[in-house]
Amino acid sequence: MPLPTTLEIETAALTAWPGLYTANDGHWVWRAARGYSNRANSIQCLEPGDGADAAARLGRMTDLFTRHGLPPVFKVTPLTAPAAIAALDALDWVTYGHSHVLRMDMRAGIAAPRHHTALFDPRDPQWHSVQAELSGYSGYDAETVRLILERVPCDQRGVLAYDANGVPAAAVLVAVANGISIYGNVVTRPSHRGQGFARAGMDAAIAWARDAGAVAAGIQVAAGNTAAIRLYTSLGFGRAYDYHYRKPQPAK
Repeated sequence: MPLPTTLEIETAALTAWPGLYTANDGHWVWRAARGYSNRANSIQCLEPGDGADAAARLGRMTDLFTRHGLPPVFKVTPLTAPAAIAALDALDWVTYGHSHVLRMDMRAGIAAPRHHTALFDPRDPQWHSVQAELSGYSGYDAETVRLILERVPCDQRGVLAYDANGVPAAAVLVAVANGISIYGNVVTRPSHRGQGFARAGMDAAIAWARDAGAVAAGIQVAAGNTAAIRLYTSLGFGRAYDYHYRKPQPAK
């Protein structure tokens, strides 16, 4: 399989990390999930040619956020219609959250994890409670993540990497949608950073994804997260495209 396209990665990512609420207008998608993560609480356009009535459509989807008590967010990718960007510009929505999307094929061999790892159904508290602890989630955010995981329609696994004393040191979430493996929620216990636990978790996640039928992979990473970018590049990922978010100007 050739490296996945932007559309293939974005649609796989939408499947792997769903919103709790979704609305569609042509190729525009609105999602909300109690405010946890921009990925699941944003509007995005999946077709550059779908820009008709952009200002009105943006207004309607903004109203949906208001109805759910959430701030409006728009995810801008290479697929975003120029008319949608013009509508955001006209409203002076600010830019933030610059990120890279990395991709790779799954043909190359994957090293055996350096540390002990285990796979879980991510809905199992043995995984999601540890991931919440490592991430420092509030109770509200931990419950939101649990609700999102309950709605993932494709095959998924949670990975934990353990230190020599059996303490969970890192967590990874992986899902396979349409032959593309999507990785997220990668986190390492602060006291265990720089010791290869995230790599071990990613190695185990990639091996599982290949066994589950994935032929390509995609991962999103904040542009300033140099440690994560270095890790993913060393695993074989290469930069595919960038995206960012936009939101209304803060009230004065």
